[in-house]
Amino acid sequence: MHACMDSARIVERLGPFLENDVLSAEQLSLISAHLELLRKWNAYVNLTSVRSDEAIVSRHFGESLFSARKLKPLIPSEASLVDFGSGAGFPGIPIKIWISGLRVVLIESRQKKATFLNEVIRTLGIEGIAVSNRRAEEFETQADVVTLRAVEKFEQILPIAERLVRPGGRLVLLIGSQQAFVASSLLPQFTWQESHEIPLSSSRIVLIGQAPH
Repeated sequence: MHACMDSARIVERLGPFLENDVLSAEQLSLISAHLELLRKWNAYVNLTSVRSDEAIVSRHFGESLFSARKLKPLIPSEASLVDFGSGAGFPGIPIKIWISGLRVVLIESRQKKATFLNEVIRTLGIEGIAVSNRRAEEFETQADVVTLRAVEKFEQILPIAERLVRPGGRLVLLIGSQQAFVASSLLPQFTWQESHEIPLSSSRIVLIGQAPH
């Protein structure tokens, strides 16, 4: 197995997503540890179809941190966040790394992926984050922020995610640009910001909507 990316290369790959912001040494260490676990587990559990370290850092960590930067000015530092269908932990874990005070729940219905998420949390030693190994339809607690990324059956899943957003809370979508119209059509009661184009991507965006109070 080839060596994991060194810290300097990770910082370089994340540069376009962070713009003028800088990762602390602790944040970088947590990202490196998450990446290392993802590489090891991905050989046995299909956590992501993206295989190269550099692509994982850009596509998964970069997108997640980019969304965290757009979200941070909009919410209290200790807000609650639910990551819907967290998979390998994106965007929930990097958002937690960027906004450390968040109280995060990662919803993941597949047992093997939930086990991986628990291992990441244990290894990284992050507090204020937990895994819910159930279907999102069964999750009842509303949150200040709900994140949703790269899910299948977007039109069916979006209304489920919407129910988890508390009144006045935010829904953060990491989606293809063509899905923005679907989101605004299905949830016209939300107030949608102008979308943010994700760096190094021709068609992916971060779209943030606020639920009515």
